[in-house]
Amino acid sequence: MSDAADDLRAEVRGWLAENVPADWRERQAGDDIEGFLASQRDWLRRLVSAGYATPHWPQPWPGGGRSLAEQVAIFEEIARADAPRMSLFFVSLYHAAMTLVECGTEAQKQRHLPAILKGEIWCQGFSEPNAGSDLASLRCRAERRGDRYIVTGQKIWSTLGQFADWCLLLVRTDNSGPKQAGITFLLMDMKSKGVEARPIRQITGDEEFAELFLDEVEIPVENLVGEENQGWRVAQTTLSSERGLTLVELTERMGRSLWRLVGLVTADGTEPDRIDDEARRRIIDISARIEGLRAMIATLMARRIAGNEAVGDASIIKLAYARILRDFGALGLKLRGAAAQRETRYVLGAGYETSNWMFDFMNSYQWNIAGGANEIQRNIISERVLMMPREKLA
Repeated sequence: MSDAADDLRAEVRGWLAENVPADWRERQAGDDIEGFLASQRDWLRRLVSAGYATPHWPQPWPGGGRSLAEQVAIFEEIARADAPRMSLFFVSLYHAAMTLVECGTEAQKQRHLPAILKGEIWCQGFSEPNAGSDLASLRCRAERRGDRYIVTGQKIWSTLGQFADWCLLLVRTDNSGPKQAGITFLLMDMKSKGVEARPIRQITGDEEFAELFLDEVEIPVENLVGEENQGWRVAQTTLSSERGLTLVELTERMGRSLWRLVGLVTADGTEPDRIDDEARRRIIDISARIEGLRAMIATLMARRIAGNEAVGDASIIKLAYARILRDFGALGLKLRGAAAQRETRYVLGAGYETSNWMFDFMNSYQWNIAGGANEIQRNIISERVLMMPREKLA
């Protein structure tokens, strides 16, 4: 790590010690949607003011122009301080902002980037009921009529889409060629006539996602990003915008939550050296696997900084995180025992380490899909790392 990153780490650590709201989990507890929104907006304001919300943005934006090593330092320190996750504004700060920076017009940048810093909320309209892992199969249709696109279709699994002001929308404008060739990238105002966002209540009781229904929605041509029928290329910028930093933060949070597992077996005052051998073995196993994942992420980031990332590294890390997170939650659920069945309180947008073990365990399964479905990641590893041939079906 560079001297600049080390100095920044100390600076961020000191700032967090003074600024992380002590009661943020209470403010985001359960179904208190208004508390969640207010808490997230307050935290965004603090981070923007300090220059820690947008280190990945270019200069002269607040805190912009940071190196990848400095960005890693910020993410790690935010996780270590158990600060709130920026779940409400993640798409805004990363996917929307970097798509605009890389591919947007000057007018689009000037309209939306300042608004994002002030709390404009974005969602993604990519996946559809029959176009998830195979995103290029999307069927949401857009027809150009004069200076408008008329959009009709359906999107699903739009993270916090029910709260969004704007949407990054992929639509089909041409069916004549390869699937990827007929996709166009648009910016959609969520207040437009014909847009309906329906929250999806999950098994956990949370409503982290929404389904979007679009009925003859009019989108000005000026909201086109890139060229018509070239949206697939723009979408790759969107999907790569956070560059793996999410797993830097989430892995660090999981590692810092090991005390929650230990607390389950020492809650009755039992001394650590008298913990049941099986419980000790399982906790140590999880701890070792988290340390291994940390080492893999450190190697990945070092390679990215040096410009020689290996093919398949990100896929391997995503698979490892998904499996460890699930086992982490399952162990907590087992150690908590029957009492876990009676727990209902959780923290909106907190992540996967709330200490409501039933909630954390069920919530962990979304990482079988999030960040790229596990099956797709295994295909990438098989074909591009192990160089295994693709089987031809008879």
